[in-house]
Amino acid sequence: MARYTGPRSRLSRREGVDLGHKTVGSKAHAMLLKRLQVPPGQHGSKGTGKISGFGQQLREKQKVKRMYAVLERQFRKAFERARLVRGNTGEKLLEIMERRLDNVLFRLLLVPTRAASRQIVSHGHVFVDGKKVNIPSFEVSVGHVVTLDQTATEIPAVKKMLDEKNIKLPEWLERKGPSGRVVRLPMRSDIGEDIAEQYIVEHYSR
Repeated sequence: MARYTGPRSRLSRREGVDLGHKTVGSKAHAMLLKRLQVPPGQHGSKGTGKISGFGQQLREKQKVKRMYAVLERQFRKAFERARLVRGNTGEKLLEIMERRLDNVLFRLLLVPTRAASRQIVSHGHVFVDGKKVNIPSFEVSVGHVVTLDQTATEIPAVKKMLDEKNIKLPEWLERKGPSGRVVRLPMRSDIGEDIAEQYIVEHYSR
């Protein structure tokens, strides 16, 4: 399956926001935060200028796509699905992205990054309602119970996450040990990141 394999810090610096690609608290994350407002490339900030309306729409689309670590084809398909559902298209798009299994593990604070989550899922260490699922894009539904297997819980980064006592989860999820349950579908208010989803809708509607 195709995926981005380049330096992830470059993506965050290009969008000017922390896309969650580095473990919070790590040296790499601290370094990224220091350089976040310096765009990548030889000329750095000298390469920036006034951004057009189309540019704003494109940057927002790229930011959200990169935040969830999906490629253009996957993101466009999610948008087309969202457009066919009754309701706000932008919010429906975000709901679809939030329900991805790799994102759910990240939101449950069982893994430090979505990239780590994707790898754990792909390697077959995740069960949904007792059945092994190795597809990161698998969409969870209300009532689904997501569980890490024993091998995954022994990964140092995961073990550290499990040892954390004071955790704050989005209201649509609950967690007990290495397992989490989908209490309800995610809503726009559950997403803490600064996202202007209407720009994405406008971009694909051109």
